[in-house]
Amino acid sequence: MIEQSAAAKIHCPVLPAEVLSFLAPKNDGIYVDGTLGLGGHTEAILKSSGFHGRVIAFDWDAAAIEKSRERLKSFGDRLIIVRRNFSEIAEGLDELGIDKVDGILIDIGLSSLQLDMGGRGFSFQRDEPLDMRMDIRRETTAASILNKATEQELADIFYYYGEEKQARRIASYVVKERALNPFETSGQFACLVARSVPRAFHPKRIHVATRVFQALRIAVNTELENLAGILESGVMRLLPGARFCVISFHSLEDRMVKRKFRDNVELKVLTKKPIVATPAEQKQNRRSRSARLRVAEKR
Repeated sequence: MIEQSAAAKIHCPVLPAEVLSFLAPKNDGIYVDGTLGLGGHTEAILKSSGFHGRVIAFDWDAAAIEKSRERLKSFGDRLIIVRRNFSEIAEGLDELGIDKVDGILIDIGLSSLQLDMGGRGFSFQRDEPLDMRMDIRRETTAASILNKATEQELADIFYYYGEEKQARRIASYVVKERALNPFETSGQFACLVARSVPRAFHPKRIHVATRVFQALRIAVNTELENLAGILESGVMRLLPGARFCVISFHSLEDRMVKRKFRDNVELKVLTKKPIVATPAEQKQNRRSRSARLRVAEKR
């Protein structure tokens, strides 16, 4: 069982007031939370939508669903949880017989469960199996990519998904290392990255392996492809006047959201610049420091 202090920290969603302000949940509304996680945003929407508002929450992480289902059981049938990635929202709504909804929220960041308790190698702070799958039903793991991808493929992953300037050098070291010791754990990979990048090029504010871990996670879970998909299909599921809220955590995602919102003639962009967390929230919840919220409204 999670201790109360840990639970309070885990259930602290980013930008909660800002999300509710834009979504403006109403009593009879139906809202989609495309990334349930441990249910922080879902709970806030349900509490703000009277006695009849409903949330259809999507997640493909079975552990997160299990914990959220128990934590939010008091909301009864006002909450429906679907084990699908947010890119499959259209299919999930079709299965439920729901055509249009009053708002969609997507929070693209890793959940606290995955970072703090997942045991799947998302973080280099602990030595864990190099899995990184958000959905364990998927076949490709982080270890399989590191051990099987070509040097060029690895360099492209690190550079394009992590914006890592030392991508080619790291990829070269990975190929040499795996010939002797195939990659199995997050600690092993983090040490390799630290060893491959000259000390003069280690970033000052983040761990030297931060960007390549991010890149590998994105590759394993096809995150950018999934985001591109929902930014197209999600708009078709919105009622006129409904809002589409997306919280991203790095520049690749934010640029994609900005471009897709801007270029879609069915949307009116409500945030010329991304909404960021207040200094008070950043102090309380350090994971909010890199959060960026963009919102558009269905015309």
